[in-house]
Amino acid sequence: MFSKHSIRKDFLIQIVISTLALIFTFSLILYFFIEKSIYDEKHAQLLKYAQNISNHQSLFKEDENFSENFFSLTVEIVYLKDENVSISEYEKTVGLHTYLTLIYPFDLKENAYLRITQDISSTKHLLHIILKYIFFINIAGFLLVVLYAITLSNMLIRPIKHLSAKLSNMNEHLLKPIDTTTLPKEFEPLGEILNHLIARIQNFVKYQKELFIGTAHELKTPLAVIKLKNQVTLIKKRSPQEYIEALNNTNKSVDEMNIIVSNILNIGRQEGAQLEKPVQVDVISILKQKANDFKLLASHEGKELKMSFEPNAFMAMLQVSLLNQIVQNFLQNALKFTPKDKTVILRSSQDDYGLLIEVIDEGCGIDDSVDLFAPFVRQGNRQGVGLGLFLAQSAADALGAKIKIRNREDGIDGTVASLQLNSKLSCIIPRYK
Repeated sequence: MFSKHSIRKDFLIQIVISTLALIFTFSLILYFFIEKSIYDEKHAQLLKYAQNISNHQSLFKEDENFSENFFSLTVEIVYLKDENVSISEYEKTVGLHTYLTLIYPFDLKENAYLRITQDISSTKHLLHIILKYIFFINIAGFLLVVLYAITLSNMLIRPIKHLSAKLSNMNEHLLKPIDTTTLPKEFEPLGEILNHLIARIQNFVKYQKELFIGTAHELKTPLAVIKLKNQVTLIKKRSPQEYIEALNNTNKSVDEMNIIVSNILNIGRQEGAQLEKPVQVDVISILKQKANDFKLLASHEGKELKMSFEPNAFMAMLQVSLLNQIVQNFLQNALKFTPKDKTVILRSSQDDYGLLIEVIDEGCGIDDSVDLFAPFVRQGNRQGVGLGLFLAQSAADALGAKIKIRNREDGIDGTVASLQLNSKLSCIIPRYK
C-alpha cells in the first residue's frame, strides 16, 4: 500500500499518534475530573452529616437522598489519644465493598471524635462503568479518526496523483500542458512550473530534431563541394597555381565547417551554463557594461549605439552568462544588419511583467512567417550559421524569460529584439535624487 518512503504513510502515522495521545490525555483528564467531583461531593456529604450531629441537628437535614444514604451510613463515636487530630478522611476496601470514612471532632475535652463511614461501593462501580464507557468511546473515536485520516490523506494526495498520472502518460511525442484550473490553489504554482518545464522540453525536442537535420545538411554541403572540387582537380593535370587555388577553396570550405562545429559546441557549453547557480546581480549594470563594449565596435563600423536605461538599477537572481549571451546576440545582429551611418538603440524599461530589454536597429527587417529561433535559419544576405537566436531562445527559457523579434512599427525599417525578465525573482532599487 505504501512505498518505502511515503508522504501519505508519514501523514497517517503522525495524525494517528497525535490523535491517540490527545484522546488518551483528554480521557484521563475527564475521568479524573469526574472522580474528583464525585469524591468531593461525598466528602461534602459526610462533612455535613458530621456538622449536623455536632450541632445536635437532624442527621439528614436537607438531604433529598436520606433514605438511600441511611442504609449505607455508619456513625460511631471513638476516643483517640492524640489530641491534635483534625478532620481526616480515608478510603478502605473490604472484600467487594469500599468504604469512605470521615474523622470529625465531637468533644475535644473527652478526645471524642465522630467516625462516619459510608459504603461507596455503588459509586466505585459507577466510576468503573464510566471508565469502561470512556475506554470504548476512545476506541470508537480512534477508529473514526483513523478513517478520517485515511480519507483526508486521499483527498490531499489526489492532486498529486492527478499530476503523476498526467506526467506518467507523457513521452516526447505526447507532451501536453497540465490544466491548472482543475488543481487546488495550493498546487497551481507547481502546475505552472511543470507546464513551463513541459514547454521547455517541447522546444528542446523540436529544436534538437531540427538541429540534427540542419547540422547534417550544413556539413553535407561543404563536404560535397570539397569532394567535387577534388574530383575536378584530379581529372587533368593543372599548374601549381591552380592546385594552390583549389586547396585554398578547400580550406575555405573546411573553415565554414569548423564554424558550424564551433557553434554546435556552443550549444553544449550553454546547456552547462544553464546548470550554473544563479547569483544576484544588477541587470542594468550588466547592460551598461555590454553597451560600452559594443559602442566602440559600432563606432569602428561607422554606426552609432545609443543607450537608455530605466530604472536605474534592477537586481535579479540569474545566470549572468546566459543574460550576456542573449544581449550580445541581439547587439551583434543589430550591428550586422544596420547600414553605415545608422543607429542602434539599447534600452530597458519596467513593465507589468518585469524588466523589458530592447535592442532596436535600422536594418532590413524580418519575415514574420519565418521561425527565426529555429536552428540554421538565416535572415538577409549576411554571413552566419543561423544558431545565434536558437541559443538566445534556449538561454531565455532557462532564465524563465520571454524573448521576441518583431519589425519596427514607427515607420522606420528595422527590427526590435526584446527580452522580458520576470519580476518574481527580481527587485527594483529605488532611485534617489
